[in-house]
Amino acid sequence: MALVLHTFDGNKNAFKALIAAEYSGVKVELAKNFQMGVSNKTPEYLKMNPIGKVPILETLDGPVFESNAIARYVTRSKSDNPLYGSSLIEYAHIEQWIDFSATEVDANTGKWLFPRLGFAPYVAVSEEAAIAALKRSLGALNTHLASNTYLVGHSVTLADIVMTCNLYMGFARIMTKNFTSEFPHVERYFWTMVNQPNFKKVMGDVKQADSVPQVQKKAAAPKEQKPKEAKKEAPKEAPKPKAAEKPEEEEEAPKPKPKNPLDLLPPSKMILDEWKRLYSNTKTNFREVAIKGFWDMYDPEGYSLWFCDYKYNDENTVSFVTMNKVGGFLQRMDLCRKYAFGKMLVIGSEPPFKVKGLWLFRGPEIPKFVMDEVYDMELYEWTKVDISDEAQKERVSAMIEDLEPFEGEALLDAKCFK
Repeated sequence: MALVLHTFDGNKNAFKALIAAEYSGVKVELAKNFQMGVSNKTPEYLKMNPIGKVPILETLDGPVFESNAIARYVTRSKSDNPLYGSSLIEYAHIEQWIDFSATEVDANTGKWLFPRLGFAPYVAVSEEAAIAALKRSLGALNTHLASNTYLVGHSVTLADIVMTCNLYMGFARIMTKNFTSEFPHVERYFWTMVNQPNFKKVMGDVKQADSVPQVQKKAAAPKEQKPKEAKKEAPKEAPKPKAAEKPEEEEEAPKPKPKNPLDLLPPSKMILDEWKRLYSNTKTNFREVAIKGFWDMYDPEGYSLWFCDYKYNDENTVSFVTMNKVGGFLQRMDLCRKYAFGKMLVIGSEPPFKVKGLWLFRGPEIPKFVMDEVYDMELYEWTKVDISDEAQKERVSAMIEDLEPFEGEALLDAKCFK
């Protein structure tokens, strides 16, 4: 018998096996008249998967469930399938990206989307954490794709099929253009993949979400009315005081969103947004206007300045890869945009290139949530600026200004986080 896939229309998890089948020349039929919530509750279906998950692949040797396992089975049905690479290391990298796609991209997209659709309790703080984690994952993917057309090697592999199907849910349901524009290489990759003939045959025309779904509010359950019973004569007792009851329509007030510890610091005379506007709007006489304005505004009690130096400059042998590495770092710093300003310089006219930076953070130390969430932080040596040292103060000014030459070397690139 042919392989039979039990699934509902539009299931991105079923797309994985169907696209793999198109590339592999393997025949996969769809189960007829499948109804989600009905077909997957029958005794026959539960015998194949006791918890009724979808999809399931029926084979001559028995059923297979879990979408990645099904896609692997279909791919392995063709011997020496190029979808699994041409070497042991390519095979390992394909498996690596399949796992990354499941645990980093798919999982975090679901944590953002499903509560908004009413499939899980909506908690604002949890949503913020999910979005930050998803941005971190897409940032890492974006960095890899900056110098790679495909995830592994020079043609489509099973890793690309699984990754694209998992990205599909985000692009189609919740990740708007405004969100994905931070990850241009991921955008290029996704739209390239979904327009490949074998992808398009299965997925059809893909359109990006134009808005984030509104949170689905569940209607309050009607209060159950108990039938009245006939009154029975009984000795009268002293009336008991009634416990205070909430009005039926009263809803519990939403819990206040926990404040970032930086918002609890004493007010600072430095208004970060005013400095960012001055920096952005100063087009001439930068030293006299913007740099002077910075030092006039700077509040060493409310803010701190930090130099950072990349620990592994010997690896920076390709200019565009080095610049993309810095760009990925700045994307992952997005979670602290409200509390920080930064300049990152790529220095040198010949490899290896040096990466150095200057950061202004709210508070006397680098915020703990930044150290915990942005893995790039540990790739740099961090040194607090001593503004009583005129040489360090001048170095700060030179980095803000993109002064060239910087410390005797040409600037290859300068990026600003604001």
